[in-house]
Amino acid sequence: MDVILSASLGLLFLVVGTAAVFLMYYLWGFPFDKATRTSAAPPSLMRLHRQLGWFYILIYIVLMFEMVPRMWNYQVEWPARTVAHMCLGMGVGFILMIKVLILRFFRHLEEWMPALGTSLLACTIMLAGLSMPHAFREMALASEMGDVYGDENRARVKKLLESAKLPEEAPIDELSSVDSLQAGRQVLLKKCVACHDLKTILDRPRSPLDWVGTVDRMVIKPSFNEPISEFEGWQVTGYLIAISRDLQRSLKERRAQEEQREQADAVLAAPPPGAAPAVATEPAPAQQIDAAAARKTYESVCSQCHELSEVEKAPPTSEAEVIEVIRRMVDDNEMKATPEQITHIEWHMIKVFVHRG
Repeated sequence: MDVILSASLGLLFLVVGTAAVFLMYYLWGFPFDKATRTSAAPPSLMRLHRQLGWFYILIYIVLMFEMVPRMWNYQVEWPARTVAHMCLGMGVGFILMIKVLILRFFRHLEEWMPALGTSLLACTIMLAGLSMPHAFREMALASEMGDVYGDENRARVKKLLESAKLPEEAPIDELSSVDSLQAGRQVLLKKCVACHDLKTILDRPRSPLDWVGTVDRMVIKPSFNEPISEFEGWQVTGYLIAISRDLQRSLKERRAQEEQREQADAVLAAPPPGAAPAVATEPAPAQQIDAAAARKTYESVCSQCHELSEVEKAPPTSEAEVIEVIRRMVDDNEMKATPEQITHIEWHMIKVFVHRG
């Protein structure tokens, strides 16, 4: 079962659970004969509530049949979100067992059913909130992927794959085709999630070289499920490179929120107006840098995770901003660059965007 199918079942699970609980609230408003254990509610609605309950249990069993074996296949330490998801899933199963036992053997405890049903709905909502957003985020990326599968982006993927140090036998032209990118997406949704969740994968963009290294490590790891073949590893690498621009946009949105908090902290941490100025030091002699080499380094390194036009739309306006942009690329995007390359990128950005040279 791929992630999209399990997320769809999760959404159906939430809808059925919500309908059953609110129908229960309505049915408990009718008179109830404690002597005969019968309600004056319409029999058709009673049957509907019972059918919703058994349908809810059936979906739960199907989901557990898929999720429980996955717990044994995880090859990374469970993140807190996964632990909470697992605990809530077991909590739903426990409450369901109690409800069935009361209905079958302990009818004198029926007064507890509304509380149990409400607890069940609360657990279901939290389960859905923990599991479905990342699956539907991937679906949203896929729905906006006209440009990902477009000629321009596939040409970009082909260029980046050529510089990503794949084996010589890797068919670059085929890996950048629409069919191969779609096959890579299926590998991501069906095989990669056997060992970790989508959040781990979609949390941040990476450079092509990083994606190659990450996928190579996953391919050689032992797996209890069907392993990822070398060619499938190349396909999913191509797909991850193709969607890196969308991951970059998502990261920028999170970064904008963080910057607002950092700006507030900086205002509070600033020295008072009467503080003594820092002692000036003699600047170091400027390093001689070839302009053409600096431009080529900037274009080749910075285009791995995003379009260069994104920088040109909102360029840095000071040397400090240039340094901060490069620092974010290294810290957030895990940009791989030598000290010489970083020097070239910094020099070029200051020359072009700050000094307008």
